[in-house]
Amino acid sequence: MITFNDFKKLEIRIGKIISAEKVEDADKLLKLEVDLGETKRQLVAGIAPYYKPEELINKEIPILVNLEPRKIRGIESQGMLLAAVEEERPILLHPDKEVSPGSIIR
Repeated sequence: MITFNDFKKLEIRIGKIISAEKVEDADKLLKLEVDLGETKRQLVAGIAPYYKPEELINKEIPILVNLEPRKIRGIESQGMLLAAVEEERPILLHPDKEVSPGSIIR
């Protein structure tokens, strides 16, 4: 179990996907550019077998933004998208109404 104070350390915000492309020589990876309001972030996500890049454009998704950046296949990932998993398949989460990019999730 984590404490509530530990949970409060997580900064989760709504990001709007503005570009998506396959990562060269990586069947499972997509490189996403996400609008977070005042900033943009680049993410690398293992969702390529389940989502086509073009169907992700303009989708709003929750992003963990205060995760330490990490290089994946030589590309810096500056956060992590959050998804549900059903039968080992990621299902992207999204708000039921349009919200501003960068909106905080509490």
